[in-house]
Amino acid sequence: MISRRLDIRDLPDALYAGRRVFVRVDFNVPLGPDGITDDTRIRAALPTIRYLTERGARVILASHLGRPKGKVAEEFRMTPVARRLGELLGRPVATVGQSVGPEAEAAAGAVRDGEALLLENLRFHPEEEAGDEGFARSLARLTDVYVNDAFGTAHRAHASTAVMAKHTSRAVAGLLMQAELTALGRLLDRPVRPFVTVLGGAKISDKLGVIRNLLGLVDVLVLGGGMANTFLAARGRSMGDSLVEADLVGEARRITDEAARRGKTLLLPVDLVIADAFSADARREVASPPEARAGWRAMDIGPASADRFAEIIRPAGTVFWNGPVGVFEFEPFMAGTKILARAVAECRGFTVVGGGDSAAALTELGLAGQVSHLSTGGGASLEFMEGKVLPGVACLEEHGKEPEV
Repeated sequence: MISRRLDIRDLPDALYAGRRVFVRVDFNVPLGPDGITDDTRIRAALPTIRYLTERGARVILASHLGRPKGKVAEEFRMTPVARRLGELLGRPVATVGQSVGPEAEAAAGAVRDGEALLLENLRFHPEEEAGDEGFARSLARLTDVYVNDAFGTAHRAHASTAVMAKHTSRAVAGLLMQAELTALGRLLDRPVRPFVTVLGGAKISDKLGVIRNLLGLVDVLVLGGGMANTFLAARGRSMGDSLVEADLVGEARRITDEAARRGKTLLLPVDLVIADAFSADARREVASPPEARAGWRAMDIGPASADRFAEIIRPAGTVFWNGPVGVFEFEPFMAGTKILARAVAECRGFTVVGGGDSAAALTELGLAGQVSHLSTGGGASLEFMEGKVLPGVACLEEHGKEPEV
């Protein structure tokens, strides 16, 4: 199984004491004029960092930040991240202006037992996203042990997420990575029934593989957001100016037919909140049946749909939710997503929320702590649920291999 990988707890403490341990983290945090606006991803890495530093490891942290496109961009320096990490750890975290080369190697060599160093933004180098072997070997020169704790980038075959592992003596998962693999693996391996999956977001094309894979696993598949528009169009509904992937209407029909053949329940909105413009201040109304006339577009599921979906979610044995069911960035069209967020939080079954706007909705409502697992990786969680082997996981050691000191 993909989830059965060694993690940092499987290696002896003696392996860490006084040795450099490279930890690929996901510190790609949102930035505003006054600095970091959400430190959730930094907090998520704290258990791994603390575990290693408490055992005397010399921790070398590395991450990307933003989209610098392979060039140095001052606004994407890691300095504010290191500052915030230091505040959370209660001690300073050193930084260096490079991620590879003599300066980085000197900084890594100066780290003392139980301390941490944060390298400069990996994506200042185009070789990172290219998965360049030479760049991976340069990173590997900084360390003795490789730890991947960046589940959010585990679906990328980049130099630091997949390639450098083969150039180090040990390669294992961090605590966050293992928690993600365990939670998502539980959905695929042994879900308590009924298993309800809620998929939202803009496009069906982004989630086709997930839908196909989950049809064999779930009891109920709930579709909302823009992707539901294509399914509604496939059922003959007029969708006006709504986002509809016309080339996938036929595929939506095939999925609907397959769900029926398998005895699965596929739920679509029974009403919609429609608007005359893609704007927060557009005129809006509830449309039942779920259609939109010319010049209008679907912007959220309607109140009847939200109540119906919530009634399905609350008593479920297992729930996986990924993607908002409305244009969540506009306050007037957040209602459906908020109702589903509350329903997921109220569910007493095993609940997993797959990152992105779904997680944002839970956090905004103060409900993030009321779900079984809040994933840090939207795209990675989807690819995992699709049944794909993630490059950032495949490179890690499997259980059954004896640790070496």
